[in-house]
Amino acid sequence: MSVYETYQHLKIGRRGRVLTVTLDNPPTNAVTRGMHAELATIFGDINRDDDTSVVIFTGAGGIFSSGGDIQAMAQRLESGDNSSWLLAMREAREILYGLLDLRKPIIARVNGHAIGMAASIAMFCDIIIAVDDAKIADTHVKIGLSAGDGGSLIWAQNIGFARAKEYLLTGNLLTGRQAAEMGLINYAVPRAELDAKVDGFAEQLAALPDPATSGTKQSINLVLRRQLEGLIEAHLGIETQTFMTPEHKESVYAFRDKRPAKYPGK
Repeated sequence: MSVYETYQHLKIGRRGRVLTVTLDNPPTNAVTRGMHAELATIFGDINRDDDTSVVIFTGAGGIFSSGGDIQAMAQRLESGDNSSWLLAMREAREILYGLLDLRKPIIARVNGHAIGMAASIAMFCDIIIAVDDAKIADTHVKIGLSAGDGGSLIWAQNIGFARAKEYLLTGNLLTGRQAAEMGLINYAVPRAELDAKVDGFAEQLAALPDPATSGTKQSINLVLRRQLEGLIEAHLGIETQTFMTPEHKESVYAFRDKRPAKYPGK
């Protein structure tokens, strides 16, 4: 039995030496607790897969992922179960380190909206190709959280502090085209051209010597990994502080109930 057959929330496919990992929770591919746990282990399993040279990471249907599951967030807040939050923070570390330590090149096939932590995951991939009308945003602030799960590192790394602050402080949306123009992602293409662009890159990378692509990726990622090592505990700690606030609870309930949020003192 292949280790990939144990995954229930990620769909795994293979074409030659190219492995495709699909976030599979239609219609929006929201990241549930089960999916989050699988994301924490999948990259380690791929590292041990000698039959894979390149990875494509995408979402099922026409959306990459809407990010965290708001209904699950509301249920967690109502139950007062903080242990699941602490587990999620441990898994967040494993996901980010897993992406950086993955020795195979990974292409983000952003086939639609990529929101919140889903945007962070895409940004930590090596090549990011999006449909030009995709909506991309880190919306942590809109649910009363700090952008702590890698977004505050990778957005600033890709587009500089000024631009990163603008988008992380507001949670404003970018189109795929805008993201490519400012260097947040590599390419934005019409939907009809997405597969050809992604597959072309995957085939080009798969044809190259694995030790060369792996070594080059590891060399480039050394800088990011050292930054992550120095910052991740503080970033997740600050995010946890915001998780404990009444503003986070109100933001989640307001989003769930489709009403304006009412913050203390405002």
